[in-house]
Amino acid sequence: MAKPKKSASNTIATNKKARFDFFIEEDFEAGIALEGWEVKSMRAGRVQLKESYVVIHQGELFLHGAHISPLNSASTHVNADPVRRRKLLMKRIEISRLIGQVERAGYTLVPLDLYWMRGRAKLKIGLARGKKQHDKRASIKDRDWKREQQRVLKGG
Repeated sequence: MAKPKKSASNTIATNKKARFDFFIEEDFEAGIALEGWEVKSMRAGRVQLKESYVVIHQGELFLHGAHISPLNSASTHVNADPVRRRKLLMKRIEISRLIGQVERAGYTLVPLDLYWMRGRAKLKIGLARGKKQHDKRASIKDRDWKREQQRVLKGG
């Protein structure tokens, strides 16, 4: 059965810096354990993944540093922590495979996209290897060259 494609309207937040700083080898989909106020804030689009990262702790995956701003209309009796760690939900086999890659092969886990799928918030995690400074310069040069090509094609 084919996976349904996510549209741009389903995307909540994107970590653009991740693709610049890392080579993404493979990506995985994980659910997130959220509180009610966090879901409301995500629906309002008040999420930032820029400084976030994924950590393995006691055989489980956690999202650290993702900033979900609480809404003013959230209930007053809830103590909202915008950058609390959030548990990621994946199958045990996938988690153990990721743990092996991270611990033995020197990969890191980077959050890429946060989106809605069938009413549930999903996080796309990238199995990544860090770029060196010269790799980043090459990425900038390629991006500038492609932009120049588009400019020439539109003008001529």
